Amino acid sequence: MSDASPAPSDTASADPSDQSPADLGVPETLRTWAGMTWRILVILAGFGVLIFLMGQISIVLIALFLAAFFTALASPIMGFLQRKAKLHQVVAMILSIIFIGVAIIVVLGIVIRSIVSEAPDLAQSVSESMTELQKWTAGPPLNLSTDDFNTYLTDVENWAKNFALDIGSSALGSVGDIVLGGSVFIFGVIFFMLARASIWAWVISWMPTKARPYVDTSGHLAWESLAGYTRGTVIVALCDSILVFIGLLILQVPMAPALAAIVFFGAFIPVIGAPIATFFAAIVALAERGPIIALLVIALTVVVGSFDGDVLQPLVMGKAVSLNPLAIIILIAIGSILLGIIGALVAVPIGASIYRVLKYLTNRDPDHPLPGHPPPEDPDAPPTTHATPAPAESATTGAATSQG
Repeated sequence: MSDASPAPSDTASADPSDQSPADLGVPETLRTWAGMTWRILVILAGFGVLIFLMGQISIVLIALFLAAFFTALASPIMGFLQRKAKLHQVVAMILSIIFIGVAIIVVLGIVIRSIVSEAPDLAQSVSESMTELQKWTAGPPLNLSTDDFNTYLTDVENWAKNFALDIGSSALGSVGDIVLGGSVFIFGVIFFMLARASIWAWVISWMPTKARPYVDTSGHLAWESLAGYTRGTVIVALCDSILVFIGLLILQVPMAPALAAIVFFGAFIPVIGAPIATFFAAIVALAERGPIIALLVIALTVVVGSFDGDVLQPLVMGKAVSLNPLAIIILIAIGSILLGIIGALVAVPIGASIYRVLKYLTNRDPDHPLPGHPPPEDPDAPPTTHATPAPAESATTGAATSQG
């Protein structure tokens, strides 16, 4: 008779006494999913608390972000003045701020002047267009009465007014918020432009020693993404507005300078900003030039949007915004829900910066591998197709590789 006995199993399910009474009879898959679920809920709760706390100081955070945005735009001008004109750092900073401020004032002046000079004619054209539209809706298939048409028109006007008020309230806020945010913005721009490196070095000094290289690289990548997005967006917006301006001049649409300027500002919201802004040009074209020209303006919107998405943004921005268009639209929607028009403006650069940092921390960035790790393949790179070699060729290649 043999004394050998079966070896005890190493699995947790072999000895029921090792399990708690609550786990007895519960399938392993259910326990796994339950564990994943409560961990996910804890993470979401942590994010919820973080978002709530950030919402309490949203004015300060938005002002600091806009200051960083402005700094990314003004820093190249400041550096150019320091290198070429040999100006002092403070003088170069002041001149760069003045240059950008004057540019913004000139653009706004063009918009306001064009609207003021052509608004009376445009109002008359819109009124005539509404009359023609009312005649068309009175017939089949809509058969709308005059009262019904006026009711729908009033609803649209009220929606537009409420939308404009929502934009104004979310963009400006109360007087106290404007003063507080403006102060933080001004001082943020000054210190970001004069002492950005020393401020970041001070932040790094508070990090644990082992985490400092990771935090330092993550911060530089986030800044590169924000700076690249800022400069790229300005170039893309300028090109879009010029193309739309030329097209509107060819189609003889009035208020072309103002409409092109609206497209310029709308292009700061990627993917959807410029088409929505060009929609106003289609309305003006419909009122002034008729439906054929309006359709041509819509076609112009499609052409400019395709050129923007397929040529300009990949060429100008590069890796600054390596996000899928669907992800960009989702980010804009979330930003709009949380912070209105300001959220729509800042959602994409923040999301792009976070994505690039996560690529680095998960060792998915081939240009910045983690310390002690080999460079990975770029997950955003387009897939390459390789021809399958013949069997004899494969064997030869494999032998040569093993010998090498």
